[in-house]
Amino acid sequence: QVQLVESGGGLVQAGGSLRLSCAASGRTFSDYAMGWFRQAPGKEREFVAVISQSGDDTPYADSVKGRFTISRDNAKKTMYLQMNSLKPEDTAVYYCAAKLLLATTQPKRYQYWGQGTQVTVSS
Repeated sequence: QVQLVESGGGLVQAGGSLRLSCAASGRTFSDYAMGWFRQAPGKEREFVAVISQSGDDTPYADSVKGRFTISRDNAKKTMYLQMNSLKPEDTAVYYCAAKLLLATTQPKRYQYWGQGTQVTVSS
């Protein structure tokens, strides 16, 4: 198993930046594909970005492409999401997730989840 803890959320003005972190403990971090997902009030949880075990494969949702960057440091057992040019529609609880084998954009295929961190973007 792996345990995940997100940090770095907060309140920021539109156009600003935040960097989210997801710290992992437990089994070997590099065994897991990782992902960032978000859920806004009244909406379903949605894919933001995922990253393969090696970090070579990093698909993004169209809504964040060019603004967000996902990365991971396997030695530090940590995944990151650099969020630039934030918009009010990015407001949501952001979750990190982990799964074995291939990375996927489908949140239901991830076995392990963090508790989430709130990101609020004011206009």
